[in-house]
Amino acid sequence: MNRGLTLASSVAGAVLVALDGTVLTVAQPSLQRSLHASFASVQWTGTAYLVAVASLLVFAGRLGDRYGHRRTFGLGMLGFGAASAGAGLAPGIGWVIGLRLAQGVFGALLQPATLGMLRAAYPPERLAVPLAVRTAAIGLAAAAGPLLGGALVSGPGWRAVFFVGALPAAGFGLAALALPGADRRPAVRTPLDLPGALLLALALACLVQALVSLPGSGVWGVSALGGAVLAGTAFVRHERRGAHPLLPPGVIGSPAVGAALGLLVAASAALFGTLFAETYVLQRRLALDPFQSALRSLPLAVLMVLSAALCPALLRRLGARRTAVAAMALLALGILVLSGATGTAALGGGFALLGAGFGTVMVAATEVVVRGARVAVAGVAGGLQQTALNVGPVLGVAAATALMGAGPRPALLVLAAVAALAVPAARALSGPGAAPDTEITDGRVRSGVPARR
Repeated sequence: MNRGLTLASSVAGAVLVALDGTVLTVAQPSLQRSLHASFASVQWTGTAYLVAVASLLVFAGRLGDRYGHRRTFGLGMLGFGAASAGAGLAPGIGWVIGLRLAQGVFGALLQPATLGMLRAAYPPERLAVPLAVRTAAIGLAAAAGPLLGGALVSGPGWRAVFFVGALPAAGFGLAALALPGADRRPAVRTPLDLPGALLLALALACLVQALVSLPGSGVWGVSALGGAVLAGTAFVRHERRGAHPLLPPGVIGSPAVGAALGLLVAASAALFGTLFAETYVLQRRLALDPFQSALRSLPLAVLMVLSAALCPALLRRLGARRTAVAAMALLALGILVLSGATGTAALGGGFALLGAGFGTVMVAATEVVVRGARVAVAGVAGGLQQTALNVGPVLGVAAATALMGAGPRPALLVLAAVAALAVPAARALSGPGAAPDTEITDGRVRSGVPARR
């Protein structure tokens, strides 16, 4: 595919995934009533998807590196759309949960490919602009999702929510598979590390389940957390000894990439934890209805789009380090403003700072992760970026839930501290005009120093 179609496909995949989560949240109460389901069962329509997608993203990225990102994107889009349409026809809640699990599997296939395709189509020095377009589109989808979901649920009903992305997914999926132009794949295929993939998937699945079930998780939550620790430890030992590890040493050995992933986890945790806490402030303390609440938070989406558009210029002028430091500081400041805000102006200002900070750090950190990766391992790098953006929100919401017993303000102050404490991580990123700190190959970091395994 040419660059224009590649960018359109990448944006479409990212937007469909972003819309899917937001519109489903709005539809869940109606779905529960219609299918006579329990609250716990309805929660699993989200949890099943999260567990599947978070646990498989890195392995799916490796599959894209091996067999081609366009192919995995096409299969992922077709499967994602088909599973979504199936959920819209489901006769019971068990079917919805099972199809959401399948949707998570296909979502894991397509998400790293949206970044892998961009890395293959654009030279490193021109990646910031398409990444900014992609981030801005995600911001628009986040703003439109609740409004679209509300309109669909109020009109045709909750089943329409699952059909909204089916046709676009089918169209882009078929185009990716049918249009001429070969995927760029390595001449020598590195063997797949299936044991490593299984251990990492188990560790991430247990971690997500443990976080989702907090607080009051009891023995099940503690067992899931213990399983995550054990599987994670076994994965690290396996990777150090394996001849062909799932994670190329350059990915986990690069300080810049590690710092960028840490920033993505911290930023997304702070953002989504704050949105969770602010929902209670707006709808319970201030007695606003969902539509009025959405209007108060609209500056977040607007500033996220604008900041993403401006970020490439900031990266050229200031470099990733200074840009990320400023972005995380804005994010922390926005949460601090919201912790004491009740009036419309203060709420709007706080949400605007939140959107400006998150939109900027998302472009800057993603550019570091993807630009530092060679095309041969771009899928793994994209899988790690997507994993950070899936685990971070779960962590943030779990932290906010655990702290909400003391009130929204203490929860927001802790989340502001999370954003502020992540600022030093940006020191590992490059300065203005610098080349990528490393080039990640399939087996070493090309910086003059052999990678440690």
